[in-house]
Amino acid sequence: MKTIVTTAGRTTEYTKQLAQNAATHLGFPYVDRHKRNIIQLQQHFQSDVLVATKSRWECYGLNSLEPFFFHPSSAKFRLKRLARGERDPLLEVCQLQAGDSFLDCTLGFGSDSLVAAFAIGDTGYIKGCEANPVLAFILQEAFHKGRTDYVEFESLMNQIQVISSDALSYLKQLDENSVDVIYMDPMFETLIEESDSIGPLRSLGVRESLSSEWVHEALRVAKKRVVLKAHFRSSWFKEFGFNQIIRPNTKFHYGFIEKAALNN
Repeated sequence: MKTIVTTAGRTTEYTKQLAQNAATHLGFPYVDRHKRNIIQLQQHFQSDVLVATKSRWECYGLNSLEPFFFHPSSAKFRLKRLARGERDPLLEVCQLQAGDSFLDCTLGFGSDSLVAAFAIGDTGYIKGCEANPVLAFILQEAFHKGRTDYVEFESLMNQIQVISSDALSYLKQLDENSVDVIYMDPMFETLIEESDSIGPLRSLGVRESLSSEWVHEALRVAKKRVVLKAHFRSSWFKEFGFNQIIRPNTKFHYGFIEKAALNN
């Protein structure tokens, strides 16, 4: 999808420079705002619109008035629970320990990676793949350049390296047994999230379906486990050999493949 880069409605020299720099970096055209609203820009250029505001980046998908911007989504309340000593289902299935490495194949808002960062501490590392280069740019700017309203998560965000690539292509570059836990949460198989916040992500996210090649590469690279999140009725668990963890009264389940079990 075509993308243009512009500023917020009240353009300043600062936001204009940000937008121009981003346009050069991403290879997209910079467009002066000229008091036009988002709908006018979308319709005139028939494109997504990446917007530089004073404190963050926003991206409006064509025909959408809800912008994608970084926010911690479910991580906000999940991290509070962890701080109180409560459990998190993702951490339980991943069995993450301090110092582990974690690859999030479907970064999205980064909420699962933020929770993983809490578990592995600053001695581990996290990488997250985002196939849409615009979303990868927004997350990179939020996590490592302070372009976010959620500065309270700075220490966790700093632990996450954003990879602008689809997961399969990136996995093929990695050595065998080089990442402790690999996590996959493919979009668009079945709608799971009901939150309004997921809408902009669905309009801009790259549609990636789980495949045998993807699972094969994940198993090649994983040291300990490959973990899948999917709708509780998903055929993927059985089709690809994941041990499905039944969670009553929830719309999604986790599944895992233990690497050691495959080697025995």
